[in-house]
Amino acid sequence: MDNERPLLAAVLGNPISHSRSPRMHNYWLKKNKINGYYLPIKVELEDFERVIRSLIKMGFSGVNVTIPFKLSAMKIADECSDIAKYIGAANTLTFTKEEKIYADNTDAYGFINNIKSKYADWCPKKGASLVLGAGGASRAVIAALLSEGSDKIIVINRTIEKAEKLKIQFENKINVESWNDLNEIAASSTNIINTTSLGMNDESFIPINPESIPKDALVSDLVYVPLETNFLKMARNRESRTVDGLGMLIHQAIPGFKYWFGKTPISTEELRAILVK
Repeated sequence: MDNERPLLAAVLGNPISHSRSPRMHNYWLKKNKINGYYLPIKVELEDFERVIRSLIKMGFSGVNVTIPFKLSAMKIADECSDIAKYIGAANTLTFTKEEKIYADNTDAYGFINNIKSKYADWCPKKGASLVLGAGGASRAVIAALLSEGSDKIIVINRTIEKAEKLKIQFENKINVESWNDLNEIAASSTNIINTTSLGMNDESFIPINPESIPKDALVSDLVYVPLETNFLKMARNRESRTVDGLGMLIHQAIPGFKYWFGKTPISTEELRAILVK
């Protein structure tokens, strides 16, 4: 194995220095004794396709793409998974031997499996799900909830027009309400999911009255720096079940690693400890 050409993958973004993905994938490579490397690459938007084509020529197995390339990745793909088409964005590209690009979106998978790994009995069919935000992460969460049979999804966003566009995209299967009604809507929700950047690095916060968080709700935050946001802290103090964003980061990465390196990695406490450093 040591004499063989190493397997290569990367994550493309702008910015990219904050990404925990290299730390995670290289940990898994070492644990599985695989001769390979996973690299962070900062790319300008206008150079995205050229860089992807170069990586294919260089023998890369595939890449993750993050902000702002998830839509661009769909446009240059030769084939897209059904979930990527449904969400309208891709975060995982796999390069075939024929130098074709297969686009997938593993964010919905990561969201669902993160929750179920902690709460196996979780079922979003019961009660309403409140989604905060209307960006790319929101699309993945909505797709995940719909795939699990959720029949009442409420989206609120500071710019209501953006949320209304999501409603059209998802064929009116979601409801859109005003950000001003956050407390009232949260109080009657079984699942509350933050897909915004509010709470990241403690620089901002979700303006919710803690008493509006039901004790029997499951509260998820896609932010993972800090690991426990003020939002999750409020929920924990209410004795609600909580799920942090680090688990979603790990679970969404598992399919890509399997595509590129041939083994299914596992989430461990050791990995979580490495990622929060």
